[in-house]
Amino acid sequence: MDMNKLCNSIVSWLQEYAQQAGADGAVFGMSGGVDSAVVSVLCKKAFKENVLGLIMPCYSDEEDEKDARLVADKFNIKYHTVVLDRIYDEFLKTVEQSDNLMAKVNIKPRLRMITLYYYASINNFLVVGSENKSELTVGYFTKYGDGGADLWPIGNLVKSQVKELAAYLGIPQKIIEKTPSAGLWMGQTDEEEMGITYDELDKYILTGRLSSPEKEAKIKALHKNSEHKRQLPQIPNF
Repeated sequence: MDMNKLCNSIVSWLQEYAQQAGADGAVFGMSGGVDSAVVSVLCKKAFKENVLGLIMPCYSDEEDEKDARLVADKFNIKYHTVVLDRIYDEFLKTVEQSDNLMAKVNIKPRLRMITLYYYASINNFLVVGSENKSELTVGYFTKYGDGGADLWPIGNLVKSQVKELAAYLGIPQKIIEKTPSAGLWMGQTDEEEMGITYDELDKYILTGRLSSPEKEAKIKALHKNSEHKRQLPQIPNF
């Protein structure tokens, strides 16, 4: 892929969409990962000073926050840090108690989504998400959490292509090589949770096949079971 052409195309697309929406700029989460780093820099190129990155730790790894600040400082991106630990705790105290781990950890990205839209409202910004095509294909995102955004500028790029774009943009190598994680709990990784590697997933998306029938079947099942995440709420047809 021609990274210069790709970068310019995404930047122009962001600008055009914001103009059509009557928005002044963009707000986005900065998680310390490569996807959010790429989105942050693309937004900075598109909107100059009319951007805001939000670092939103919620019992998160301190290294992720450091990596997010590293990107913000390198590219002169304005950011705020909003610590969500106490809000998370209060929410869990308020609702019915459960031992369901996923129900609990998915609160975190949903709190971040609320925070992003708050800052979007007070600044007349759009919320720009960092989902890539690999994640979208298998539904590896939290519905109305990190999947809640107005725009997905890297949504047609698989993970390996996002890394190529990151290198072109000058994202620090330590972030490009970082083990992908949604940060839902300490030690959690994307690939372990999905049960498939990004390399395998990317290859299947780009070529339509893998050497392992079991892996192909797993991807197809993940795609089918997450279809509801990629659609607006359904309305009965009568």
